[in-house]
Amino acid sequence: MSINPLVRWTGVSAAAVLAAAVLLVAPISWTVPSANADNCPDVALTFARGTNEPAGLGRVGQALVDTLRQNTGKNIDAYPVNYKASLLQLHGGDGANDAIKHIKEVADKCPSTPQVLGGYSQGASVIDIVTGVPVGGISWGSALPSQYANNVIAVTTFGNPADRSGGPISAQSPLFGAKAIDFCNPEDPICHAGPGNEWSGHTEGYVPVYTTQAASFVQTRLLAVLPPSTLQPPMGVPTGPLPGPGPAPGPAPDGQPPASVVADQPAVFH
Repeated sequence: MSINPLVRWTGVSAAAVLAAAVLLVAPISWTVPSANADNCPDVALTFARGTNEPAGLGRVGQALVDTLRQNTGKNIDAYPVNYKASLLQLHGGDGANDAIKHIKEVADKCPSTPQVLGGYSQGASVIDIVTGVPVGGISWGSALPSQYANNVIAVTTFGNPADRSGGPISAQSPLFGAKAIDFCNPEDPICHAGPGNEWSGHTEGYVPVYTTQAASFVQTRLLAVLPPSTLQPPMGVPTGPLPGPGPAPGPAPDGQPPASVVADQPAVFH
């Protein structure tokens, strides 16, 4: 099942959609372990901050992580992509390389841990590179090798410049488009072409409205791969078509689904 290739939002999702979303998520006959003997986290999130934000997740990334942790109660390891998010935007390839290195590290150590990718502003461009989407029609760096694609269960970007130069991940990526969502504030000049733009629409226009909706999208994706009895339903859901369950992260030995195990404290990869 695929989702609408490009979703933009103008407000908080209606609460009435929540119940339908949970019911419409395809039932699953197996579950992915939320942790294992190697002390893996339940979920691993990699996020690239925006231009000139201090090192870390950035305001948008931190809001997304905080909402996910509060709503799910899961052990979520949040990795801030290490790159120079300078005004000249010359280091997106470096950020993509760092993100890819981390994604591989988590996948190799904890192959059953579902991973989430995200980025805001220039950080969204970093995630574009990771997922193989050209930035401004130019490929600025190496993409994540395809064998790791199934480890990633959701991708979310905010204020993505690619909206104005060919389309975001949800529209362009064969590997990640069906599990990606893009948020463009209609007043954000970085991603929105047209009247009504204000710079504040980019700098102040994503927390908490769009980060809350992004968390709901990620939670809906997680419902397909984590035990439903241990994951709280989303607080709100996208108004567009719902994503399908998607493949489980990591390989399944001998074609059999992995067994569930008891969660433990998350590993820290940074």
